[in-house]
Amino acid sequence: MARLVFADAEGQIYDHPTLEMVGRSGDLFVRPSPDELIPLPPGSRLFTMPERRPLGWGRSGKSLRILDAVRAGRRVIKPLTVAAFPSPGYTRTLLPATSWDKGGGFLPLWAYTAVGWHDEQFYVAALQVDDRPTWNPAHYDDRILIGKVKDRLEANPQNRLLHQVAHCALNYHCFTAKNVFYQRWEAGVPTSPACNADCVGCISLQPSQRCRASHERLDFVPTAEEVVQIGLSHLREAEEGILSFGQGCEGEPLLQAELIREAILKIRQETSQGTLHLNTNGSRPQQLRRLCEAGLDSVRVSLNSANASVYQSYYQPKNYSFKEVVESIKLAKDYGLFVSVNLLVFPGVTDREEEVESLFQLIRDTGLDMVQLRNLDIDPDLYLSRIPARKGNVLGILNFLKGLKREFPKLEVGCFTRPKTVSADKRR
Repeated sequence: MARLVFADAEGQIYDHPTLEMVGRSGDLFVRPSPDELIPLPPGSRLFTMPERRPLGWGRSGKSLRILDAVRAGRRVIKPLTVAAFPSPGYTRTLLPATSWDKGGGFLPLWAYTAVGWHDEQFYVAALQVDDRPTWNPAHYDDRILIGKVKDRLEANPQNRLLHQVAHCALNYHCFTAKNVFYQRWEAGVPTSPACNADCVGCISLQPSQRCRASHERLDFVPTAEEVVQIGLSHLREAEEGILSFGQGCEGEPLLQAELIREAILKIRQETSQGTLHLNTNGSRPQQLRRLCEAGLDSVRVSLNSANASVYQSYYQPKNYSFKEVVESIKLAKDYGLFVSVNLLVFPGVTDREEEVESLFQLIRDTGLDMVQLRNLDIDPDLYLSRIPARKGNVLGILNFLKGLKREFPKLEVGCFTRPKTVSADKRR
């Protein structure tokens, strides 16, 4: 069994000699099963959780202990919980088990994942759900990127959107932003500074009393010409090229549907190459219809839950409801698009019995092509404080995924957006 790990104030990580690793599944503390622990994937990160004390199991397996202090020689360490942030393509199965002083603040927006020490290496509670090599962190070396960004900006100094994407590539290390300059795979173009939801875990805008946003939000509306200049070049040159509307540094792209529609029409007048893709909250089905008619190829609708009350409590939508989200999914399917949901996975919530039943019903009702599993980046205590309490049992993430694949054998389950050639092959 993996041992508990903890850190001191300087970030030095230790493994505990007697306490075993504990994980958290929603409101439950559990011992991880061997089949949900894997060696820390390459490209993953380790970090501490301030003001959170780690929990561990005694050797007998009968006692849960809060680790308040550890003596190391002459030092007395006040231990901090260590968490992992898995590399892309891995879904966490357990959260870190912590004790929280509720007088402290909320944590930054990361996918906090349980981690322990076994066989002289770190192990995490996660499983690989997608292995597309295009998302391997080894392909995104900033040392190669910097020169490409400089050359592209010098060639297009007036394109404000290109400068925004460069900022995201160099400062936020966004893979889809980097791909604009590498001219390959999926490239992201933000268009909307406004949003019609107030997501609790929004990564581009947070109230000052909550936590710091991971990104600065786009503060202007680009022109169609600025979008086309980036998009046309990318789709003509990129291998498996995807032009992706709806990024982490913006609000809701459907609020700029006319801009996106104009860009799609202009791009498709020049080339039929590549995939035109939209990431959206699905709040405005009639605007989505216009994009489908203009030539959109695929759409991904984000949701944390297919249960309307849980969805509402997290997204806090303005002037729309979960009903419109479902309508958008059905509409995109009617137009023949490849349609996926971006399911924000949170152990102990996503795998609740009632949540699984709601998701399965959504898949039956809409004929979804794919479920993309994305770890929800949020302080666990913040999230659980905002959503309704569970009604039934927690199945476990592994059991949820087994049931999903058993119930829907033709449904694609993964993490990453597919180019339309791959999507078409999957549907044959």
